[in-house]
Amino acid sequence: MRVVTGSAKGRKLCAPPGLKTRPTPAIVKESVFSAIQFEVEGAAVLDLFAGSGQMGIEALSRGARSCVFIENAKDVLKVTEKNVESTGFGEKSRLVPGDAWSYVQSAKGPFDIAFLDPPYKSTGLNKILPLLGGIMSESGIIICETDSANTLPEKAGPLLKHREYRYGKTKITIYRNNDL
Repeated sequence: MRVVTGSAKGRKLCAPPGLKTRPTPAIVKESVFSAIQFEVEGAAVLDLFAGSGQMGIEALSRGARSCVFIENAKDVLKVTEKNVESTGFGEKSRLVPGDAWSYVQSAKGPFDIAFLDPPYKSTGLNKILPLLGGIMSESGIIICETDSANTLPEKAGPLLKHREYRYGKTKITIYRNNDL
């Protein structure tokens, strides 16, 4: 697993040991960043269910101004922290131990980009998305990675489902403000 492009291009990232996490495949990561390439520069990013932190780190490498990483498993968050430090993004990052639901309930925002990659068997996105939509900027983008069989709601607060992409068993769902 490596950073694809930007200031940390080619840097290797560590993956947490075991089966607690499921790193995003390189082709999916590249496709996601192709879809939002013009919106990353200067963005405030939220990486919920951070795992290794690769999505937030990729955004920082491509010019995002900051990233908040949320991870429930403390041992996994240590891997996220190691990856953030090894890529030189410590000053632009905030690592928060805890679950996504609790964080979103009290977060202030606004965030420009939010990455959500929960465990594939999780059903929590349906209750997190409406709240998350409320802490996004007017031009905010929410990107969810789920099992391809998972059906997500049409709305995430004020944001609407914009596009879906399928990559084998993985589905990417993007929410945007359709007025922009």
